[in-house]
Amino acid sequence: MSETIDKVTLDRLRARLQTYMLKKGLRSTAQRRLIVDTFFEGSPHITIEDLLSEVRERDRGIGYATVYRTLKLLAECGVASERRFGDGLSRYELADDASTHHDHLICASCGKIIEFEEPKIEELQDAVAKRYGFRLTSHKLEMYGKCAECQKAAD
Repeated sequence: MSETIDKVTLDRLRARLQTYMLKKGLRSTAQRRLIVDTFFEGSPHITIEDLLSEVRERDRGIGYATVYRTLKLLAECGVASERRFGDGLSRYELADDASTHHDHLICASCGKIIEFEEPKIEELQDAVAKRYGFRLTSHKLEMYGKCAECQKAAD
């Protein structure tokens, strides 16, 4: 999955957020816009703490609760997905319906997260669901282990 987001996707995500905010009667404040912009520009698996650190480089007055609420808003309207990879932290990534589905490899030693796409896995999951009479609405695959760097360091 690409680390950067193209303009068409970015515009679609912004429109989705704007529509949701109008429907909920929420205002687009300068702090909220800064948090959203920083999220779109940032790391693909960002924690609340990391996002807070990045936005505070531009506006020291932004608090943890504001970042938390904004990320929850992004998740509610389908712009972001909250992920938990077993380390006690919530991470957020873009959740665009038009983007390619991907899975994750997570290093249990250093916390590195690698996104990957594998059509054979997707086909197998579909076949298993069909065999048991399931109609899939979503799924995720997370595999845990040691990355190449951590294996090399242990040798």
